[in-house]
Amino acid sequence: MILGHKARAALIGALLAAGLLAAAAPQPARAQAATYPSEEGTLEVATLYQGLENPWALAFLPEGQGMLITERPGRLRLWTQENGLSPAIEGVPRVFAQGQGGLLDVALPPDFARSRRVYLSYAEGSPRNPGEGPAGTAVGYGTLSKDMRRLEDFKVIFRQEPKLSSGVHFGSRLVFDGGGHLFVALGENNQRPTAQDLSKLQGKIVRLLPDGGVPKDNPFVDREGAVPAIWSYGHRNQQGAALNPWSGKLWTHEHGPRGGDEINIPQAGKNYGWPLATHGINYSGLPIPEAKGEAVEGTEPPHYVWEKSPGVSGMAFYDAQRFAPWRHSLFIGSLVDRNLIRLELDGDRVTHEERMLKEIGARIRDVRVGPDGYVYVLTDERDGRLLKVGLQP
Repeated sequence: MILGHKARAALIGALLAAGLLAAAAPQPARAQAATYPSEEGTLEVATLYQGLENPWALAFLPEGQGMLITERPGRLRLWTQENGLSPAIEGVPRVFAQGQGGLLDVALPPDFARSRRVYLSYAEGSPRNPGEGPAGTAVGYGTLSKDMRRLEDFKVIFRQEPKLSSGVHFGSRLVFDGGGHLFVALGENNQRPTAQDLSKLQGKIVRLLPDGGVPKDNPFVDREGAVPAIWSYGHRNQQGAALNPWSGKLWTHEHGPRGGDEINIPQAGKNYGWPLATHGINYSGLPIPEAKGEAVEGTEPPHYVWEKSPGVSGMAFYDAQRFAPWRHSLFIGSLVDRNLIRLELDGDRVTHEERMLKEIGARIRDVRVGPDGYVYVLTDERDGRLLKVGLQP
């Protein structure tokens, strides 16, 4: 007897349910490779996984154990070459998954091998109902279980106060420095004046101890009316941050409004201008009401600026040996222009800009350099991809 497609599927389902047929173990999809041109040679791009829901960030586990990936609706996943994508890891806090909010960055501390702590930043709503606004950015950590299925004893160590976001401008990126500190790059919740207000945590970079405490040498520890956790201020919406491996300094970037995306090298206690100093205008085409020009006395100019906003997100310095043409480069994702930006560096100075992966046409949310020297990229889509990018020999 020859069965049709539907009848055959129904029979297989019945046999599985009755335990008379063993289900095949899920297999990770084979990496699909494609090639694209670049200034330094032919790019080889492998799709390691497709089907992530608006992935936001990734972090590599040590000793080839794979990578952790956040999905904005509130899921933390483990991806490995052997098994593909895991089910959602348990123990992640409930997030405010509206607008630009949700589960955001993931970072591992330098002592992860001992502590197994995993740090997360996320949008958090009201205390009574974290899924409802107004919302702000929160940071916490949990201990990754040995089987990597759970975050245990999750503890919130930082909350952006007051909560002012209706669903936009949360930031945020997490960076550990070499001195036992955690930097958190925050957005201003689209409440422009708060970025200049030292009594509020909008539009700031904060510097914390790993347990959430405040370092005694933070610049505003003794300033009356200022939040002591603040490191720098006058920022808009920061969605990229990384530690420069050659200088040891923190670099960040932030979205301008319409024009004026910028890179900064934030210094303690300095004012980076928003909304007083900006190269951008409102999305309506009108000037920013508070703006006084592109350069304003008492504020720091951007280290690098795009007059036309590419919509920057994610940041990774290339300090690997695998691909010599990329050494001393800075990779940044582009959400609006839908490409991967590579900046060539001479010390701190940007000497050249290349746009890569234009052919893919995807919003690039995060970019990281793997332990193997390849560049890994997340695309911000409902059917988001994990890409592995290298140069052909």
